[in-house]
Amino acid sequence: MASEIIENYREKAEIYHGEELCKKKSTELLVEMSLPNNLLPVEEIEEVGHNREIGFFWLKLKKAQKYKFPKVGDTLYATEITGFIKPRQIKDLKGVTAKELFLTFTLCELYIDDPSSDKINCKTTSGLYRKHPISCFELPKSEKK
Repeated sequence: MASEIIENYREKAEIYHGEELCKKKSTELLVEMSLPNNLLPVEEIEEVGHNREIGFFWLKLKKAQKYKFPKVGDTLYATEITGFIKPRQIKDLKGVTAKELFLTFTLCELYIDDPSSDKINCKTTSGLYRKHPISCFELPKSEKK
C-alpha cells in the first residue's frame, strides 16, 4: 500500500539511491526540518525520496528493522516509511511502531511544539502521545556523518 502512495508523489520528487547517499540525504532532511538527526536510525536504505512541493517523503529499506533508543525503548521500522515532513513535524507517518513494555503502538506523528523546547512529541494512531527529550534522538557530535 505504501508503494502505491509513493508512486503518486514520485514525479516531482528528489530521489536518491544507494545506501551511503540515502543515509546522508535522510539525515540532511531531518536536520533541514529542525528535527533530531537520528530520528530514523535505519540502515540498508535503498531509496529516499522527497517531494518538496507538498512535503511528502519516503524511505525504502532492504528489510524491516528494529532499533533500541537507549532512553526510549524499541522502535520497529517497516520496509517502507512514508510521511509528510515540514519544519519540526512529521505527519501521517506510516511504517514506524514503538514498543513499550508488552505493547506496540503505531506512530503517526512526531513534532516539536515550540522551537525553544527540548522535547519531541511522539503521537500514536490511538491518540496517545509521549514526550521525550530531543537528545534521545540525536547522534553525539563525534558520530555525525
